[in-house]
Amino acid sequence: MENKKKIAASCDTCAYYVYDDDYEGYVCDIDMDEDDFGRLMQDRSFQCPYYTNGDEYRVVRRQA
Repeated sequence: MENKKKIAASCDTCAYYVYDDDYEGYVCDIDMDEDDFGRLMQDRSFQCPYYTNGDEYRVVRRQA
């Protein structure tokens, strides 16, 4: 079986990218390791290991 990587095109589609009332803006709501955060900020080809598609209707569209 082929092992497929999750490809994060943008934080905008991630389930962990949520609006924070305190900051009055969108933030990543995952408890990310400092090393992962550093790689994510420095290396454009680094894929976020925590990315989860936030489209809850994806499964429904496939069933139709």
